Amino acid sequence: MAQRIALAASLAAIAAIAYFLAMNAGLPFALHVALKGACVTILAIAAAMAARRTDGWLLAGVMTFGALGDMLLEFDLMVGAVAFAVGHVVAIWLYLRNRRAGPMPMSQRGAAVALLLCAPLLYLIAGPAADAGIAFYSVLLSAMAAAAWTSRFSRYRTGIGAILFLVSDAFIFARLGGRMAPEQAALFIWPLYTAGQILIFVGVRQRLGTGGR
Repeated sequence: MAQRIALAASLAAIAAIAYFLAMNAGLPFALHVALKGACVTILAIAAAMAARRTDGWLLAGVMTFGALGDMLLEFDLMVGAVAFAVGHVVAIWLYLRNRRAGPMPMSQRGAAVALLLCAPLLYLIAGPAADAGIAFYSVLLSAMAAAAWTSRFSRYRTGIGAILFLVSDAFIFARLGGRMAPEQAALFIWPLYTAGQILIFVGVRQRLGTGGR
C-alpha cells in the first residue's frame, strides 16, 4: 500500500511541476488543459482504484471534483469554482465521518475555530471582486479546512494540505481583488494548491488503508 501511495504522489508531483514550468509556454489549449488536470487526475484514479468502501469513494470524489475544477477554470471561472465547491462538500462529508476520537486539546480547537474564521478574511481579501458567490465559497473552503484539521487523518498531511489549499485560494482572491499582480500570484497558487492536494490524498489514503473505512 505504501508503495502505491508513494507512486501516485510522485507521479502527481511530476505532473504538477511539468505544468508549472510549461503554463506560460504557449502550449496548444487542449494540451495546456490536459496537463493542468493531470496532477489531481492521477490522484483521483489512484483513490478510485483503491476504494472499497464509502470513505475511499469519497476521497476519489474529492480528487475528481478537484481535477474537474482545475480544467473547467480554463473555460469558465464560475463553472470551475462550482466544481471545487462540490469537492469541498464531499471533503467535509469525508472528514466529519472520520472525526478524531476522544477529547481535543484546547489548542487544536482554537486552530479549528481560526480556520473557520478565515471565511470573512478571504471575503475581505477579494476586495472589489467579493460577491455572494465568493462569500459562499469562502465558507465552504474554511469549513473544509477546519473539518480536515479535526478529523482522524494526519494533521501533518491532510490537515496541512487543507490549509495549503486555503492559502492557495487566498492568493486567487488577492489576484481577483487587484491586491496582487497576476504574475506574482501565479508563483504561489499552483505550488501551494498541488502540494495541498497531494498531502490530503496521502494523509487520507494512509489512514484508510486499502479497504476504505
